[in-house]
Amino acid sequence: MLSTAQSNIESLSLQKIVASIEYDGAKYSGWQKQNSPFQETVQGKLEAALSKIADNAIKTYCAGRTDAGVHATTQVVHFETRIDRGVKAWEVGTNSFLPPSIRVIWSKPVKNEFHARFSAEARRYHYIIQERKTKSAVLAGKITQSRVQLNSEAMNLAATSLIGEQDFSAFRAAGCQSKTPFRNVISAKIVRQGTFLVFDIKANAFLQHMVRNIVGALLEIGREERKPSWLGELLEGRDRSLGAITAPPDGLYLVGVQYPEEFTIPSGYVEPPFLTPIPLD
Repeated sequence: MLSTAQSNIESLSLQKIVASIEYDGAKYSGWQKQNSPFQETVQGKLEAALSKIADNAIKTYCAGRTDAGVHATTQVVHFETRIDRGVKAWEVGTNSFLPPSIRVIWSKPVKNEFHARFSAEARRYHYIIQERKTKSAVLAGKITQSRVQLNSEAMNLAATSLIGEQDFSAFRAAGCQSKTPFRNVISAKIVRQGTFLVFDIKANAFLQHMVRNIVGALLEIGREERKPSWLGELLEGRDRSLGAITAPPDGLYLVGVQYPEEFTIPSGYVEPPFLTPIPLD
């Protein structure tokens, strides 16, 4: 039988909460919760903390499931609860139960029609490469290193072939479960900031390992091992086996998610703290 407290909770109406999450993914086996107790995930840590605040099991849904080692400055999630704890509890309270590598940045009630994944119109990622002969001591796990200077102009020229709705089978992981390889890339460019080279890409959605596989090819072009036209040739060929090796997860950040105005989700993109803002085209 249900206790009186449980019965009272279940009699309350469900409320949907949306929140923005920031995390250092270096220590985690990706976003998605795993069955193994030996694999720590961002979702597992977040749900455990939220459940303590709600005094009830909480299940979260995210805008994009990041891989092991991938970071986020603006991951958007939603969850449902019958307990109205208030925004302060969902933020400050939840953070008190989270490790320092995961933080709730903001939260707010949202319309029941909202879904963190299916309502999203676009996602934006940054992949950060540092041109430096010696590996950084303070950015280990936060960036990917290139010991040689890369030809950013050639990389930028190659990136133009990504724009538009296309079949991205050439950059799709073998285990990708998406029903279609088609994605619409809205913008893609290389931006230089001091010793950092940033691949800035925005699309309606992404395939598994899509950004890292593209970066792998761009690195070969940047080292002048391949011509800029090679990226377009890979796209046309639709054969993943002909592409470059997958770039490491270290330099990849989910920096923003775009939603329809009707949901009044706070807009804007959040750069990693060692970069200056990169405007959209």
